[in-house]
Amino acid sequence: MVRSLGELGVRPGGALMVHASLHDTGLRDTEVRNALLDVLGPDGTLVVPAFTPENSDTSTAHRRLTAGLTDREASEFRALMPPFEPDVTPCPSMGVLAECVRTTPGAVRSTHPQTSFAAVGRRAEELLAGHDPHCHLGEGSPLARLYEADAQVLLFRVGFEVCTAFHLGEYRMDPPPPTRTYRCVVEARGNWISYEDLALDDSDFGVLGAALGPGVLAVREVAGRPVTLLGVRSAVDHARTALAGYRR
Repeated sequence: MVRSLGELGVRPGGALMVHASLHDTGLRDTEVRNALLDVLGPDGTLVVPAFTPENSDTSTAHRRLTAGLTDREASEFRALMPPFEPDVTPCPSMGVLAECVRTTPGAVRSTHPQTSFAAVGRRAEELLAGHDPHCHLGEGSPLARLYEADAQVLLFRVGFEVCTAFHLGEYRMDPPPPTRTYRCVVEARGNWISYEDLALDDSDFGVLGAALGPGVLAVREVAGRPVTLLGVRSAVDHARTALAGYRR
């Protein structure tokens, strides 16, 4: 796998953000993590989204968890929701590889209560530090630093629908999309905070990715699904200009 990743174009010593599905591959999460770290080398940094949409009552994940509950049951469920704790809160909706990276000894995690990132490697602290708790995926997030670092994105058997880098392009649209209110629980049960941030929308990311030119992407296949590599800067810049046309 290390050779295949190198042939795909993963840069040794670089920063690599990975979205992955290992379902039906027979691959172990530790095996894939180790292969990624091997190809990145001692100077590289592996980054994964460690999002926790469950830690909110304004997310689709929360609505799924409370579907069918009575008002009283939903209120009790909300009161008992555990707060986000960077060192211990799992990220089950992000897949087994993300959870594997998050729990790797020495891993670093950013502190946003809903859209944190986890990383292992030389630049992990630098890239993930200072995640603004009121900014999901914009200039106050690790995405902006990954852009500055000329990082790459690896979509391992997943589509562009989950390409987080596109969200930074949303923040950079002119004019930017509208905002909305988000709520989540932090520090202690019952300690809810609210904040305004961009109304994130990934509904057209599949179309957005399909419009990327062949010179921007490197593609292979693993267990019947594509593995795609592209630059964070290419993804963000494309999203910034193209989304303005899609969403007018």
